[in-house]
Amino acid sequence: MIEKIPEIAQMLFHNGLNLTLELFFLTLLFGLVLGLILACGRMAKLWIIQMPVRFYLLIMRGTPLILQLYGFYFAINLWLSDAGYIFRLDRMTAAVIAFSLNYAAYFAEIFRSGIQAIPKGQYEAAKVLGFNRRQTFFKIVLPQVVKIVIPPMGSECMTLVKDTSLAHVIGVMEIYVVAANNMARGKGMEYLIVAGIFYLIMNTVVSRVFATIEKRLNYYK
Repeated sequence: MIEKIPEIAQMLFHNGLNLTLELFFLTLLFGLVLGLILACGRMAKLWIIQMPVRFYLLIMRGTPLILQLYGFYFAINLWLSDAGYIFRLDRMTAAVIAFSLNYAAYFAEIFRSGIQAIPKGQYEAAKVLGFNRRQTFFKIVLPQVVKIVIPPMGSECMTLVKDTSLAHVIGVMEIYVVAANNMARGKGMEYLIVAGIFYLIMNTVVSRVFATIEKRLNYYK
């Protein structure tokens, strides 16, 4: 078994790991941007903005990601077909959309908690100093929010690394499904063990990155 591990690791590295990493980084990119927008909408004073956002957050956080994957791939493609459109969502695109929309809901609540943790006195002080709302948010509030949200964001990103394996339900050939397929062909449990090691390594890297960021932001104490 030990002798086979380097060969299995090389195979999984070239077949599956690339899609796992692509799904992770694209979800992080789109999810963070959308999450910040949703957080602002969640805190809006106008109910016509706040209520749809709250409903969206409830749906995305209250239903399983695996169902959302099925919905975005099968349901949307069925709707496109019934509507007469030639365009179809491919598996990877559907996975990125589903993951991004799902994780944006969690990121939104993390951002909201961070923003609301900033004392109101800082907003008033910024106003006295002549800062407008945009300058106050980006120069005073956001740097402090980043420090506050780093620990929960790190935990969420580690969960995202593991959740990428759910993309196999719509046929995305990420690292888990490649390992599982090889095991199903009678090649042994070694493939799943090596895949688990890859997930562990990725989460170790994520953990170290967020720990480094948190350490660098200690000057806000």
